[in-house]
Amino acid sequence: MPGFWTSVALLGALYAACFAGKRFYKNEKRRRIIASPFPGSWKRTLLKNVSLYRKIPPALREKLNNSIKLFIAEKRFEGCNGLVVTDEIRVIIAGQACMLLMNRPNKNYPGLTSILVYPSAYLAPGRMHIEGGAYVEGPQIRAGESWTRGVVVLAWDHVQRESARNYGGKNVVLHEFAHQLDQEDGRANGVPILSDQSRYASWSTVFQNNYQKLRNRAHQEDTLLDEYGTLNPAEFFAVATETFFKKPLEMKLQEPELYGELEEYYRIDPAEWFDPEKEDESPYPLQ
Repeated sequence: MPGFWTSVALLGALYAACFAGKRFYKNEKRRRIIASPFPGSWKRTLLKNVSLYRKIPPALREKLNNSIKLFIAEKRFEGCNGLVVTDEIRVIIAGQACMLLMNRPNKNYPGLTSILVYPSAYLAPGRMHIEGGAYVEGPQIRAGESWTRGVVVLAWDHVQRESARNYGGKNVVLHEFAHQLDQEDGRANGVPILSDQSRYASWSTVFQNNYQKLRNRAHQEDTLLDEYGTLNPAEFFAVATETFFKKPLEMKLQEPELYGELEEYYRIDPAEWFDPEKEDESPYPLQ
């Protein structure tokens, strides 16, 4: 049946050509976005409202700005409970979400399509662990969520407060977008896709040891990492990411192995951005 196989071959060729054309168009569109100027109003918004942005070295800041342009062009923002999404909201959220990507191969969170933004903490169905392995189900107050179905949910008042200052090392944007990285392989288990197969053994050992250490210390003493990280390995990775960016000097000193794994994964050393004598000041010019 040469006619049948010829038709199959032609269909295959057409499909391949269509796929290649779409990829070429997407890449060209991305190149145009990256080549476009970074709006001055966006830069002013970030300098005013995102304390971490002021600390980032100029070369990395340029990479971050390119990531922000792509993120805002490709992701949909939706206001909930009457919130009107403004450029300020988009830029402040994108500016922090893209910090996790700025020095890594940028896939721009391929599984993410929408960011839902509530004015403040909101109620959502939840399941809370209690003693004896039991669970209680019911509505919970939340500041953010990361879904495997292409959605991140954020409470704007928490985003504003935690962006503007250290606020105990917490940052809901960094937290929820760390979950997005963790979920890229379809599983939320505290192990994102690493650059090389050989890295998984070290990652597993270091993260398991530090996860267990936090669980042993929680509720008994003040801990560098938030106790929320004791819930499961996925939450531990998200909390560790917050601490890595928000309290890098302390983390590098107190948990050097954990810091080293995150430094290699994110390909940055944020401890270099902080002046231990003047933590609120940036060592880099703000132009």
